[in-house]
Amino acid sequence: MRFDLVSEHASPLAALGGADAGGQNVQVAALAAELGRRGHEVVVHTRRDSPELPPNVRAAAGVTVAHVDAGPPRPLPKDELLPHMAEFGDRLADRWAVRPPDLVHAHFWMSGVAAHRGAAGLDVPVLQTFHALGRVKRAHQGAEDTSPPEREAVEARLARDADLVLATCSDEVRELVAMGAPRHRLRVVPCGIDLDVFAPGPRPERGGRPRVLSIGRLVERKGVDTAIRALAEIPDAELVVVGGPGAAEWDADPEVARLRDVAARHGVRDRVRFAGQVPHDETPDWYRSADVVVSVPWYEPFGTVPLEAMACGTPIVVTSVGGHLDTVVQDGTGLFVPPRDHHGLARELRSLFADRGRRDRLGAAGAARVRERYGWAGLADEVETAYRGAVRRRAPLPARTGGAR
Repeated sequence: MRFDLVSEHASPLAALGGADAGGQNVQVAALAAELGRRGHEVVVHTRRDSPELPPNVRAAAGVTVAHVDAGPPRPLPKDELLPHMAEFGDRLADRWAVRPPDLVHAHFWMSGVAAHRGAAGLDVPVLQTFHALGRVKRAHQGAEDTSPPEREAVEARLARDADLVLATCSDEVRELVAMGAPRHRLRVVPCGIDLDVFAPGPRPERGGRPRVLSIGRLVERKGVDTAIRALAEIPDAELVVVGGPGAAEWDADPEVARLRDVAARHGVRDRVRFAGQVPHDETPDWYRSADVVVSVPWYEPFGTVPLEAMACGTPIVVTSVGGHLDTVVQDGTGLFVPPRDHHGLARELRSLFADRGRRDRLGAAGAARVRERYGWAGLADEVETAYRGAVRRRAPLPARTGGAR
């Protein structure tokens, strides 16, 4: 079958770590590759953000990334892309008029806008994965939320209109029902990870201080400042922060400057190491180099960092929010702390540093849980089943023969 994925700002080909390049890029790339391995034809439509990009790129067996002209061919913050979604949708309509796919799967709300516009008039099911919801973002960021003001209303409409919404966690389902989405058209399919890449392995002999690792995008809601503040209460530990902008933008980045200031004000600048952006395939070595991984955002639609850390056998401390509540088992595979609670985070980190046996137990249990539930092969089975069901429900009924009985 042919499945077209729409991911307007998160290209599977993008370098990770920037403000708008993270888990969605990885998830779209992994899903497309797994479907391609199963013999399907997959096209991922993403916005052209450079004039140098070719129209199409072969990304994996059976997978093509198509660059869509919508707005200026340069990087734009994702919150500025909505005015270009009509053009994006019209480009999709032109392509699909010639050769419609069997199914369209939109990733992120603005992709949903473009996908529905492009598929208008076609008898093609449109599925939606939001990856994040505007009402949740607004609740946590308030006036600092830079989303377009119409985002919440548009997301509610998309949730009602989609043939099926693939939510990433139970918390998202509750939000979608509150937005008016029909419960029978919601299904939870969590994000996954590559178990061949993220797995237990040799740990480097570092010596010296215990190491806490924070990894991911450097944006305020990720709570890296909470980890820095906690470090002030753990005098014998170091914090390594992986992620952020590329080297050329590093010193001018406002979030980098803010985090450096937090470290200086709390007297821990000499124990906070900013490693910058690293290739995704190198991150398992970073996970294995840590004694504990922290993922302490204010809110988290899903969160793959805990999964990647657990898969590598490293114990984790996470905030009790969003997708973490599904993926982590309290004191079974990791530990929970409330958001923005650096005292609580410091307390849990000290308890883990004092008990090597507990760290080993949590790490082993985490690796087993990820292997059982979050590998891409099994999750792609669930997605493929959802796709086939949506296509089947859209298929016209066979013509009846004979008279009425």
